[in-house]
Amino acid sequence: MTKQIFSGVQPSGNFTLGNYIGAMKRFVALQEEGNCIYSIVDLHSITVPKEPKALREYTMQLAAMYLSIGINPEKSILFIQSHVKEHAELGWLMQCTGYIGELERMTQYKDKSTGKDVVTCGLLTYPALMAADILLYDATHVPVGEDQKQHLEFTRDMAERFNKKYGETFVVPEPMIQEFGGRIMSLDDPSKKMSKSNPNAASYVALLDEPSAIVKKIKRAVTDSEGIVRYDKVNKPAISNLLTIYSVCSNEPIETIEQRYEGRGYGDFKKDLAEVVVNALTPIQQEYTRWMASPELEDILKQGAERATAIASVTMDRARRNMGLVTF
Repeated sequence: MTKQIFSGVQPSGNFTLGNYIGAMKRFVALQEEGNCIYSIVDLHSITVPKEPKALREYTMQLAAMYLSIGINPEKSILFIQSHVKEHAELGWLMQCTGYIGELERMTQYKDKSTGKDVVTCGLLTYPALMAADILLYDATHVPVGEDQKQHLEFTRDMAERFNKKYGETFVVPEPMIQEFGGRIMSLDDPSKKMSKSNPNAASYVALLDEPSAIVKKIKRAVTDSEGIVRYDKVNKPAISNLLTIYSVCSNEPIETIEQRYEGRGYGDFKKDLAEVVVNALTPIQQEYTRWMASPELEDILKQGAERATAIASVTMDRARRNMGLVTF
């Protein structure tokens, strides 16, 4: 059976190398494994306050970035979540299927709500919307990182609970967890995930960074005192993180890279790593500039929304009918 693959990414601007290696690069490869549906989940973004102009800009920037890394709109469906109304509607049905206790136990809710003066209802209930995002498209597989596993388990629970109570309605999705490269760590602290929210801009490489900035950041990346380029996540987390970046960006196995730098110091390794990253990102940056200036970008998103709606509306009709909502 052909895989039906769904993934959604929030438009938050300033994409990092960690985002690319940990998720977006994989999205391109998945186009050869099944039917891929990629959503720019703008409704999830507004669970915390967003400036309207920035949200619009980030949404179009993410669309351009998807296309720049190699998402093919003829192979995949690319659309903006809020352009398909069934997401919000099924999200409500999922809220009425899930339990408050389940939502309050979500790790990301605990993390994001701690210390805030105002916590929106959406921040608590957005796993229900995430479940709707996935279930609308009869997704069989969902690529997720370690930090999203809990939400996918919630989605599976919602599908099974709904099916048991109202009859077979939803496909129960399976996770696709990337073992190698799924979690790229900070350049200044290998115990933390690379994130654009880090106040230290040197802790991450942004996909749109100038080559000189990339070189500077990688040269400053923390290492260890051993001086040996060797992969060992437990004892050498910083070098292992840099080796992972090198391997994914150059499409070379770790063993080959280790052999290349045997008897050589970290200086040579980091100098070459910077060149590898620059070479990997330069064509993406060029494509991004082209797509941001192209009127075709809007057309692709409109067509994507139409194709997504054609699938989502069928699932939504089935869910309404099975739940007992009156349909004509």
